[in-house]
Amino acid sequence: MEKGKISSLQMAFMLYPTIIATAILMLPSFTAQYAKQDLWLSPIWACLIGFLTVFIAIQLNKLYPNQTVIQFSQQIVGRFFGKIVGLLFLIFYIPTTGLITRSYGEFVVDSFLPHTPVVVITGSMILVCSFAIRGGIELLGRVADLFVPIFIITLILLLLLLLPDFNFNNLLPIMEDGFMPSFKGSIILQGWFTEFFLIIFLLPFLKDSKKGPKSISWTVFAVMITLVIVNMSAYAVLGTTTPYKVYPLMNVARYISIANFFEHLEAIFMAVWILGTFVKISIFYYASVLVVAQLLNLSDYRPIVLPVGILIVEFCFWSLPSTVEISHYETAAFPFYALFVQTIIPLFLLLLSLFKRSFQKLTEN
Repeated sequence: MEKGKISSLQMAFMLYPTIIATAILMLPSFTAQYAKQDLWLSPIWACLIGFLTVFIAIQLNKLYPNQTVIQFSQQIVGRFFGKIVGLLFLIFYIPTTGLITRSYGEFVVDSFLPHTPVVVITGSMILVCSFAIRGGIELLGRVADLFVPIFIITLILLLLLLLPDFNFNNLLPIMEDGFMPSFKGSIILQGWFTEFFLIIFLLPFLKDSKKGPKSISWTVFAVMITLVIVNMSAYAVLGTTTPYKVYPLMNVARYISIANFFEHLEAIFMAVWILGTFVKISIFYYASVLVVAQLLNLSDYRPIVLPVGILIVEFCFWSLPSTVEISHYETAAFPFYALFVQTIIPLFLLLLSLFKRSFQKLTEN
């Protein structure tokens, strides 16, 4: 079905913006609602779920190399129940890809193109992503190689230019109300960290598979550090108003002004952010296409790329009709839904597989 190969570094570059692209935009606001000035601590607690999810995916890949979760779940729980597990992933990834695309469209319209219909923004992004996906996993890896360094460098420059506007007193006192506020903030973040389970769709195509676990572990750490710095920066500039901002980092970018000349950098930030979002939507889109193709036992996924893309665009508006409901879903439902599908179900599959293998060894002896 997929004959291309990627390196462990390309996998890391594909996964980093997959988590970060939407997280840096909205999560400072969501986290600050619970953690307040301790919001920078929340990614540290949440990354534990990321490491657990990565560990589960790597162990499953070791037991069933060259297979994705849709394929080996049928070996673990049987063909019928394996198809049900596959359907659970299907009804998670396609609507979630639609939600991510809708959030992207709403941000672009709200911030820069208020007179452009959202469907034009979302449809054009899915169309471009479909071209990349039809090119295969190798093309996605090369796109990540090209775009992600630009994304990272621009984000670092943005945060450095904000240093004159930092008020570190906004971050004090640390843990004024104890451990619980930052822990409550981490519950929202855990939904994004569970997205590391997407490596289960990439590990079978690694050409240096021995480097995969180390590479993805460093990626989890890099995402955690990035979110710590972004959350800290947003609150250091915006203070107690952070929970009331829809896109805190975009608001923060508008503070940059050097010699009354070097300013209004939010357009540059948005342009580079779109590169990261393109990678994120492409990876979710690719996973959705693989799930459909493997559930239907197709020999090639390319013929269904556009039909799945049309379905994703439809789910942009079917799932959640307004930005208020999107925000409520992302804080109240998505963290637990994502944890169940991308961590708990794989953990169950791993434990059941280990139990079956142990039982077989006992019976053979």
